Amino acid sequence: MINVIWLLLMASGILYAGLNGRIEVVTLSAISAAKSAVELTINLIGVMCLWLGIMKIAELSGLIRGISYILTPIIGFLFPSVPRNHPAMGAIIMTISANMLGLGNAVTPLGIKAMQELQTLNPKKDTATPAMCTLLALCTTGFTLVPATIIALRSAAGSVNPTEIVGSTLVVSLLATIFVLVIDRLCRAVWKR
Repeated sequence: MINVIWLLLMASGILYAGLNGRIEVVTLSAISAAKSAVELTINLIGVMCLWLGIMKIAELSGLIRGISYILTPIIGFLFPSVPRNHPAMGAIIMTISANMLGLGNAVTPLGIKAMQELQTLNPKKDTATPAMCTLLALCTTGFTLVPATIIALRSAAGSVNPTEIVGSTLVVSLLATIFVLVIDRLCRAVWKR
């Protein structure tokens, strides 16, 4: 469906430009946007490599294990149906850790792996479990200590102070996470009846 919407938007823009005799503007805009996208991508590669390298160093130094150790009681409380020694627990912790470090690109494959592990515990394969819903909610709000991807985007776009959003991002992501966890628990209580 989204492809149809994009097709309609592009076709209507081209048609409008053609009717106004300004089709060259569409061509120039398309070329300019493609050039900007490539430049932004090249700028992001360096920053993302830096953060992924830091994440690897954190993993090898034991920092990720430390974060996992700290998060285990919290994750155990949030996901009571998941056994503590199940691979899903480790996948959930890695997903939330990557989210906290602002590595949005790394969260997606980790989140998919966590969902696959949670599916192994699912008695009804065609219905999401409460643990799956909680994980999806947590990934959607994405509590972030260091918004690395946003900092990288702001830096690549030429921001004078790309890190000035760290404080507001921390507050907003914390409030969103608390809100979604409260709503998650309320929905569980309502549909449990």
